[in-house]
Amino acid sequence: MPIFNLQHIQPKGELGLWDITEPPSYFLRRLKPQGDELVQFEQLTGKSRRLEWMAVRWLLHKMSGRRKRSVCLKDEFGKPHLVDSTFEISFSHSKQLVAVIASPFSCGVDIQNITPSVERIAHKFMRDEEMKSIKPKTKMEHLSVYWGAKEALYKAYGRKRLEFKEHILVEPFNYNLKKGTCKGHVIKGDFSATYSLCYQIIDNHMLVYCIETKS
Repeated sequence: MPIFNLQHIQPKGELGLWDITEPPSYFLRRLKPQGDELVQFEQLTGKSRRLEWMAVRWLLHKMSGRRKRSVCLKDEFGKPHLVDSTFEISFSHSKQLVAVIASPFSCGVDIQNITPSVERIAHKFMRDEEMKSIKPKTKMEHLSVYWGAKEALYKAYGRKRLEFKEHILVEPFNYNLKKGTCKGHVIKGDFSATYSLCYQIIDNHMLVYCIETKS
């Protein structure tokens, strides 16, 4: 189906969501990957991975408003970028939903199905001060925001080798039903950056995105 959710986000950028109901041929004949993009595509294994790869790139193109599609490649760390644009981009997918964010600033996005399994892995990514902000009634949803926030911040940093508990901090916050905001930080060695975070529940999925804030 066409883009079912497109948001203009602050300080500047766009966030798009696509619900994949189309067959792979729909995207392939529109994208027509060539060169390095085609090499990247052919290295993917599995129908679902290829479908997600195509869907996020077609969504990105539709969001751009351009007539000609920009080539999207990955750097040595696996972070996607447009070869002819200064905009930062990030992708995420969960089942049939894909999400794309584009901004002049460092950014990241994550979308995850809300499931009790997040409680079993909380000890791997939650700091003590973050855990203290959790209330029993909304524990699963609140943990899903923290998890999505740290995934989004990891993608925004884009250089891998980050420990979720040690290097990625989300300031404790009160969980708001449906949607809300919070603040996060990536701190490793000489690197330090602060990000604004937004979260929203969409079809039993937790969508979280971040954009770097400049002082």
